[in-house]
Amino acid sequence: MLRKIVRFIEEEKLFYRDEKLLVAVSGGVDSVVLLHLLKEMEVECSIAHCNFHLRGAESDGDFEFVKDLAEQYEMDFYAKDFDTKAYAEANKISIEMAARDLRYNWFAELCDVFHYRYIAVGHHADDVLETVFINLARGTGIHGLTGIKPKNDRIVRPLLSFTREQILGYAKENHLQYREDSTNQETDYVRNKIRHQVMPVLQEINPGIRHTMTENVQRFREVEQIYNAEIEKNRKNLVIQKEDSLLISIAGLKDVKAPVSHLYEIISPFGFHQRDVRNIVESIYSISGKRFYSATHEILRDREYLILSAIKEQDEKEYWMEESDVEVDIPVHFKCSFLQRNPGFKFSTDPMIATFDANLLQFPLKIRKWKEGDTFQPIGMKGKKKISDYFIDQKFSLQEKENTWLLLSGNRIIWIPGHRMDDRFKITDATTKIYRLELR
Repeated sequence: MLRKIVRFIEEEKLFYRDEKLLVAVSGGVDSVVLLHLLKEMEVECSIAHCNFHLRGAESDGDFEFVKDLAEQYEMDFYAKDFDTKAYAEANKISIEMAARDLRYNWFAELCDVFHYRYIAVGHHADDVLETVFINLARGTGIHGLTGIKPKNDRIVRPLLSFTREQILGYAKENHLQYREDSTNQETDYVRNKIRHQVMPVLQEINPGIRHTMTENVQRFREVEQIYNAEIEKNRKNLVIQKEDSLLISIAGLKDVKAPVSHLYEIISPFGFHQRDVRNIVESIYSISGKRFYSATHEILRDREYLILSAIKEQDEKEYWMEESDVEVDIPVHFKCSFLQRNPGFKFSTDPMIATFDANLLQFPLKIRKWKEGDTFQPIGMKGKKKISDYFIDQKFSLQEKENTWLLLSGNRIIWIPGHRMDDRFKITDATTKIYRLELR
């Protein structure tokens, strides 16, 4: 077993023997065997133990056992108590997920403070298979079929090539003491249901199910590599980064093979689930305007793109510009100045600059978002036009409409900043004083 773990560490490039490891030791057989093997390899190790206080005196007994083990092996020992139930309730997650978050966050802190390169944990081959079945039951993509990876950022799993039976055999052969977790026999947790109820049935169907599934997982990992390469190749043609939004090409999604899978890989990091993705893909074959939400982001089905952006609170406030202001930066950035009209004055064609007859303005000017029913008289036109119709004519996206501010004098719109002035406030031959705004 020692030769096999050395070979596995080298093949998977888990760590080098001169690197310091933090070993997560619960006191169970898996972590005890892992620690013993690393000690036999003469790897520099320290021990970290979490007391989740979920099993009363039994949890405290685990702590004492691991503490004694650290003294026996002459290794540095870190321990921490957690109120796991309170954390789970506060964050509205399961006890299993709470324990996972608490321990890995703490392990990361220890690595940062004491400069450990990796955290070694005692997951083994049976854990991989159980994870695959859990993922299948809950719904998963190709990634979920690959189970637990030997190496994930700082986490290394040197025992993944061993079954639980082999680990128990090693402990017996080397007379290793360990703690039995009584909850491992309960079926309240999903993993234990798989272990004690599902796996025995599958073994009746196929006595070699563990070997078969191990080979399947290896094939799934190879398939995942091909899958990821194809996704990344097509991502370049599908996604445009525009400021703080992602623009996902609708035409590109329609053209690519497996659009659901491509879109899932693009938007799942933003909290969207598989069921959301199918609905979003269906929307690209209908009219624009539909919106889809995760906890933190929204996707707008616009004409040419799916626009993904962080959810922002709608700003319904009104802002004011005083006559004395030379610059304002909330909610938009204007540079303001007054000029005297002279024969050499030239109108700017830059849409980011607007010049008004200052004597026609009523200060303070108002800045606000557009409202249904707003009208203005676009420069060069005789009659009024609805702002909403102007947006349609100029092919504004829904997101552009929502992000557009208006500048008003009294209750009259004088400028759609960056786009069009109102004709009623333009400079004429009678103008003597000019108010100039530059949109930054």
